[in-house]
Amino acid sequence: MSEHVDHVVVGGGVMGAATAWQLARRGRQVVLLERFGRGHTQGASHGASRIYRNTYARAEYLDLVQEAFDLWRVLEDETPEAGELLTITGGVSQGSLASREVADAFVERGIPHEWLSAADAHARWPGLAFEGDVLHETSTAGRLHADRAVEAFLQAATAAGARVLHETPVRAVEQTGDGVRVVTDTGTWHGTNAVVAVGAWTSRLLPGFPELADRLVVTQEQPAHFALRPDAPPVDLWPSFTHDPPAPHPWPSGTYGLATPGEGIKVGFHAVGPRTDPDRRSFTPEPHQLRQLRDYVAQWVPGADPDHLVPISCTYTTTPDHDFVLDRRGRVVVAAGFSGHGFKFAPALGRVLADLASDPACSAHAAFAAARFAALPASP
Repeated sequence: MSEHVDHVVVGGGVMGAATAWQLARRGRQVVLLERFGRGHTQGASHGASRIYRNTYARAEYLDLVQEAFDLWRVLEDETPEAGELLTITGGVSQGSLASREVADAFVERGIPHEWLSAADAHARWPGLAFEGDVLHETSTAGRLHADRAVEAFLQAATAAGARVLHETPVRAVEQTGDGVRVVTDTGTWHGTNAVVAVGAWTSRLLPGFPELADRLVVTQEQPAHFALRPDAPPVDLWPSFTHDPPAPHPWPSGTYGLATPGEGIKVGFHAVGPRTDPDRRSFTPEPHQLRQLRDYVAQWVPGADPDHLVPISCTYTTTPDHDFVLDRRGRVVVAAGFSGHGFKFAPALGRVLADLASDPACSAHAAFAAARFAALPASP
């Protein structure tokens, strides 16, 4: 089998699905190829909850996250059968994410917010403990339903004319004189270009990006859902929350959390899991980190029960600077390194990737260009 299309999208997680949607709605011929089955749990796009927040000071991230807010609503309108994707709960930040620099950016962009004392914040959200000043993002923060979001992108892309093929592993992405050749077990696809969004498998599939070979670190992360205590506020009254405590502290990183209806309160550390091969993951929690997470919940999330939890396993693919990779080499566009904070941007990043795929004159933002790694030493 050999077929020709305008664009071949490799990877059917949230970034690949969003890119296929953005390309298809422009009237382009698109095929999306995904290694695993629909709704799989092997990568980084599954589950019921991801945080949506605007707590960035850098313009390139604020531009994208504000664009994404509107596009999530567009996607909801196009796929009403998928259900609500973005639920506004408000969000609270303490520590470095509650910086005056972030608040100044909020003021400049008209993002509704308020400052609260730790005592006032605890009185409003007794399921959480606080220290110092607390930044409350009142009406533009909340949670995304990850599984629904991926499915909605796939449905919308298909409705716009894209072909979506699951259980279709890609073995090679090769540039030719006038396009790309994408090789699968069942045949070859030819396209004007390819967009590769395969998360933890990026370096393995794209040897043509030498800057990425030793810079993308894949880890197995292990947040958990904690049961509510009997006297805790109901799940729909919890804000999303981030906490980056001032040093010294006993935790391996800052933390994040949010309510996940039907599953409890999701809490996790950030990018501290053991390195892993995505094809040889154990899916087993590392005992020491799990103890630390339980200790954190006991101290800082009094509305959750640290002794009643269900661990979660997912992958992070992290860059040295924790910024994304959105770039192109010849006729291959790559999306990688979303470093545990990329999901909320997906519809806007799909637009960026569609631009890179559609317009040879379009270039990557310097903050997201792979060339920035050239001067860095390889990851240990």
